[in-house]
Amino acid sequence: MNKILLVIQREYLVRVQKKSFLLTTIGVPLIIIVFYAIMIAIGASGGHEKSKIAVIDEANLFAGGMEKAKSDPSEYVFLNNVSPDSLKVKYKKLGYDYFLYIPPVDILQNANSIELYSTSTVAVAQKSRIEKAINNAIELKRLQSANLSREQYRAIKSDVSIQNITGKQQKKGIAVVASVVAFVCGMLIYIIMLIYGTMVMRGVMEEKISRIAEVMVSSVRPFQLMMGKIIGIGAVGLTQFSIWIILIIGLRFILSAFIPAFDLSALPQGAAATADTSDLQTALRVGLDSIPIGMISFCFIFYFLGGYLLYASLFAAIGSVVSDDQNEAQQMVFPVMMPIVLGFVIMTKAAAEPDSPLVIFGSIFPLTSPVVMVGRIMYDVPISQLIISMLLLVLSVLFFVWLSAKIYRTGILMYGKKVSWKEMIKWAFRRS
Repeated sequence: MNKILLVIQREYLVRVQKKSFLLTTIGVPLIIIVFYAIMIAIGASGGHEKSKIAVIDEANLFAGGMEKAKSDPSEYVFLNNVSPDSLKVKYKKLGYDYFLYIPPVDILQNANSIELYSTSTVAVAQKSRIEKAINNAIELKRLQSANLSREQYRAIKSDVSIQNITGKQQKKGIAVVASVVAFVCGMLIYIIMLIYGTMVMRGVMEEKISRIAEVMVSSVRPFQLMMGKIIGIGAVGLTQFSIWIILIIGLRFILSAFIPAFDLSALPQGAAATADTSDLQTALRVGLDSIPIGMISFCFIFYFLGGYLLYASLFAAIGSVVSDDQNEAQQMVFPVMMPIVLGFVIMTKAAAEPDSPLVIFGSIFPLTSPVVMVGRIMYDVPISQLIISMLLLVLSVLFFVWLSAKIYRTGILMYGKKVSWKEMIKWAFRRS
């Protein structure tokens, strides 16, 4: 046990003391915060381009005026006694960005006859604003033909927002919150297994190529060396993610004092917040109480450790049998990466159909459960399925660690031979 601890200490300190570790650990939270700030800045600055639009309304749809949204900065200029054909050619020279032509037809029956002229493709947001103004005018005409005022229509119109009450404590749940949290947790596990599993493989390959492994094996058993490397690199991963979480939370609180958009506590609460669940931040604020933080934290740590140990042992076994040939390493890694990718694909389906047979299978099958179950945990997974999934994962970790250790023991000291999966399986199950 002492020898394993020494290997863990060496693997941990060698990687933590590198400049690349420091730069990555500090740089990633800063990049995330800067990216978030850029998104906020773009969202705040978008939609303020003022366009001048010439309008010829031969159908008298707007009756000389236009009801437009407050967020629409466009200027609509209604022209009379002007030939549409001539304006189609010279509207740009007259200082207009677009030309909106409404022909003399029954617009209520022929709304598709309206034409918008521009020198290039109209931006999606601009086109949407113009269409909204036209739809408002058509809606008003239809209300007038039915002898209804807009106030009467609004009183009749229903806009129901169903409140989802979840769990035994009957908390309000919002689907977007569950989906985002589940996807982020599943994505983190997916990235952890790929990045740090590959790191284990590269570490074993480097020691084998430099012949350091030969010296270490003379005083440490191959199993102890493999486990020390796996646990040491896993501890680096936990350290890095812990620092990331602390820095991101700390930076958000610091920036919230200067940039209101970072302050989630300032978002509307209660009925006002529930009425605007289309906004992601508002939905996040309203649905915060519906998140089972204790269960998610426990499952995330359990499946992180289980998934990492399972795949890191396989990556270590692959690293022990390959040399410096990158093509050979990629060919050997491909079968191991396929279940991880499959788990991620199934996890994306969990948000839409958390109780589908495929998702249930993916959350129980040990090779995909670390990603799928974490992505499904927000959707009230039955305790029996959770226990079966965890038990199978623990048993699979023990099996694959034992299997990989037997491959590692032979492969770490073998040079100059290209090994196949068939030969690796023979090493794993031979008695001597």
